[in-house]
Amino acid sequence: MTIPSQSQLRRYVDFAHSLADASGAAIRPYFRAPISVADKGGDGAFDPVTAADRGAEKVISDLVAAHWPEHGFVGEEHGTRNPDARLRWVVDPIDGTRAFIMGWPLWGTLIGLMDGNTPVLGMMDQPFTRERFWSDESGSFGRSPDGERQLRTRTCSDLDQAILTSTHPELFAAGEEAAGFAALRPRVRMTRYSGDCYGYRMLAAGHVDLVVEAGLKPYDIVALIPIIEGAGGVITTWDGRPATEGGRILAAGDPELHAKAMAVLAAG
Repeated sequence: MTIPSQSQLRRYVDFAHSLADASGAAIRPYFRAPISVADKGGDGAFDPVTAADRGAEKVISDLVAAHWPEHGFVGEEHGTRNPDARLRWVVDPIDGTRAFIMGWPLWGTLIGLMDGNTPVLGMMDQPFTRERFWSDESGSFGRSPDGERQLRTRTCSDLDQAILTSTHPELFAAGEEAAGFAALRPRVRMTRYSGDCYGYRMLAAGHVDLVVEAGLKPYDIVALIPIIEGAGGVITTWDGRPATEGGRILAAGDPELHAKAMAVLAAG
C-alpha cells in the first residue's frame, strides 16, 4: 500500500472541505425546523433517520463520484460503492441524529478517507455552529467563528483526574461491556453523557480525557481516528486493536491514561 503523498493528501483535504461545505448547506435548513423522522430500527431499538441525513449523504456521494469515480464510498444511509477500491470515503452525514431531531447542536458530519486499512484523513463538520475539525499531514486543526487553531490533547495520566464522556450508558450491552464500563466510571473524576462525535472533538482539543463507547460502526469512527491521533491522542478498541471497524472504542488524550483505562475495562 502506498500512502498518499503530502501533495495528494492536501488535495483530498481541500476536497473534504468542499464536501463539508456542500453537505452543511444541505443540512442547515432542516435543523430546528419541523421534520419527519423515520425509524430504521424496525422491531429493535429506535434508530432515527431524516431527510437531512439522506440528503446530505447523497450530496457527498454524488460529489465523490463526480470528482473521484475510481474511489470507493461507504455511507450510513445509501450503502457502499466500489468496496474494493484502495481509497474509500467513509461518511456519516449526521452522527448524532437523536440530538439533531431534538434541536441540540451536539452532532456533526463525519468524512473520512481510508487508504487500504489505514485512515489517512478525517473531518468532522458542525454546520450549525460553524465549527470544523480535521487532520492533515501536519496535525489536527479546528476552525470556528473565532478563528483557526491546532488541536492538542492534554496531559492527564491518572484516572482519578480524568474527565470521561460517552454518548449514553445504554450503549453498553449486558455482561462484560456493562461490567467494564461500570468498573471504569467510578474511577474517573467526572463522567458526562451525550455528544456522539462531538465528544471526540473535545478530547482532541484538550477538554476531555477519555471517550468510551460500544456498538459503533466504521462510519461512526473512521473520520475521528486521524483527528484524535493527529492531536496526540490514542484511539483503539477496548482490547487494543485498530478502531477502524468500530465496535468497543476507547479514546484517550494521554497514552498512559489509555493503558490504565484499557486495563480497567478488561478486568471488568
